[in-house]
Amino acid sequence: MTSAPVSPGPVRAPDRRAAPAAGRRELPRALLAELLGSALLSAVVIGSGIAASTLSPDDVGLQLLENAAVTAVGLYALILVFGPASGAHFNPVVSLVDAALGDRPWRTCLAYVPVQVLGCMAGAVLANLMFDRDAVSVSRTSRDTGPHLLAEVVATAGLVLLVFTLTRTGRAERAPSAVGAYIGAAYFFTSSTSFANPAISVGRTLSDTFAGIAPASVPPYVLAQLVGGVVGLLLVLALYDRADADGAVLPAEPAPV
Repeated sequence: MTSAPVSPGPVRAPDRRAAPAAGRRELPRALLAELLGSALLSAVVIGSGIAASTLSPDDVGLQLLENAAVTAVGLYALILVFGPASGAHFNPVVSLVDAALGDRPWRTCLAYVPVQVLGCMAGAVLANLMFDRDAVSVSRTSRDTGPHLLAEVVATAGLVLLVFTLTRTGRAERAPSAVGAYIGAAYFFTSSTSFANPAISVGRTLSDTFAGIAPASVPPYVLAQLVGGVVGLLLVLALYDRADADGAVLPAEPAPV
């Protein structure tokens, strides 16, 4: 796109104070967005799980469908709200991969991680209170079987591949619907119901309900999610590693035979 020519105005020296001042404002705003978004995501996941088990007490399949549908549309809305402020990561793995790809500074992404965990823990407490449960009830649901851990690797790798394929090919505006759809589907095509997020894994230990996970299951889940993040990162680099003139990323050219 080109702009119409305009007559030059008076030349003014750049304000060197503007960029640092803006930077000081941006990180606190991004951290607040990650805190609120993570808290609301946790409340959506756990709250919809509690509601599903209450509304459909005798049908686990229907409970899972209700939980998945609400999580998918809730995630869509949360990314729309908080995406402009922070990128709407809500997930330490996404933040770490973002830094590894050089799309965001390491100091920013590392600052996101504890905020995301704290937000997910707060969201679990909020969900419990909204449904007249104890503020904290430690989950007793063990989930750390081999198939569950493999499912977490797959779910997290797929999430990372999706997110960074969209951003590196100039289609980031599709992320809210695409990520919501992927997570909703992954509830069913993975045996673990697709946690795919270390922060939400920690938060869900605080609710002994349909969506909970026992604290002992969290370390292997987090390890599996980190492995999935590395797999997803490698796939992104293998598929999309060369920027075109407009900043989008094209597939790497095949080597000559």
